[in-house]
Amino acid sequence: MQKVLGGGGFGITYSAIEQTTGKLFVIKTLNHIQQAKADFDSQQVKFVNEALRLAQCSHPHIVKVNEVIKEGELWGMVMEYIDGQDLAKYIDERGQLSEAEALKYINQIGQALEYVHAKGFLHRDIKPNNILLRRDTQEAVLIDFGLTREFQGGKTGSMTNARTEGYAPIEQYERRGNFGAYTDVYALAGTLYSLLTAEVPLPANFRKTGIPLHPPQQFNLAISDRVNEAILKGMALNVEERPQTVGEWLELINPKLEVDSLKSAVGMDYTRLRDLLTAGEWQKADEETGRVMLAVAAREKEGWLDIEHIDNFPCKDLRTIDQLWVKYSNGRFGFSVQKRIYQSLAGTREYNEEIWRAFADSVGWRKDGKWMYYNDLTFDLTAPVAHLPGEGWGFGVALVGFFWVSSLASRLVKCNI
Repeated sequence: MQKVLGGGGFGITYSAIEQTTGKLFVIKTLNHIQQAKADFDSQQVKFVNEALRLAQCSHPHIVKVNEVIKEGELWGMVMEYIDGQDLAKYIDERGQLSEAEALKYINQIGQALEYVHAKGFLHRDIKPNNILLRRDTQEAVLIDFGLTREFQGGKTGSMTNARTEGYAPIEQYERRGNFGAYTDVYALAGTLYSLLTAEVPLPANFRKTGIPLHPPQQFNLAISDRVNEAILKGMALNVEERPQTVGEWLELINPKLEVDSLKSAVGMDYTRLRDLLTAGEWQKADEETGRVMLAVAAREKEGWLDIEHIDNFPCKDLRTIDQLWVKYSNGRFGFSVQKRIYQSLAGTREYNEEIWRAFADSVGWRKDGKWMYYNDLTFDLTAPVAHLPGEGWGFGVALVGFFWVSSLASRLVKCNI
């Protein structure tokens, strides 16, 4: 034995070195609290069953069990040692994760859960603390199957009402509940909520009294509408209102892979814009955006769009331009992203200097109280959310920028974008 790695309400884990090979492993046993209880023997049976369940699960995103050992009266589970940290510590150090990074981990754990459910088990304790990130590959691995139970979806069953507040659905507060794959869907959605907001979701029993769950976008404006809505659906209190399987829920959080629609009401060719965005040539794509918008509005000679032409800009073309930006920036850039942030600040078509400056500060168009010039913008994915597109609104001229953004936001609403 080397040292204690961690512990929970039932178990404790140690790092250990195999003397013959020098290889690191993890050994898990019941903790001292459980060992002192009168029902210790029955708890040991559950512990060994956990090991047996884990041994049946061979998946790249599930911790591997090597063997079960016994020393005296105490059983131990020998597992692979994962060099890394859990997601709870990861977000504690880094804060809110980007949508792209969070979805990467959630998709990996989602795949693991689909595998577990196909084996007839529920995990029942999905949370950031039970997901480790491998330090070398940054792959997510699901651990701690201590609450895992066999299930038959949609049937009322008796299970211990152990749970983690914030991630457990309402059915886990009941001794006899309607358990199914949707039970883990709730916790997985809650975990995504936490990764994107750095907040623990409001516990389900509080929500049942009428206290609403704050939408994740309220804490992080960079969250896309698609993911925000998917999280709320996955965390629906009533099981009937949740996606019934992990696969169904994953379809909600992941954008559909479709062939780019380059539709135009005036015959504009958006191929070059798409190719520049695909290649990550953000400044050239921004300049191309300005060029095609002037061409669509027949304003090349003037070199700028007035309010009248923005108000009448073809919805089909505006949607094509926006969807290309949103897709190739993984939801980071785009007119619709700018609109969402502007509206979240209560922005309207009526000029409000405080709101306009707050918006510009949020998207990185102002720095230290000073307006940025176009050449000073950041043309890569480290830029603030909604930083781009920026071509055409008149950097350094605050009022011109306001009329561009407010008019465009209004047009996006009318075009249902």
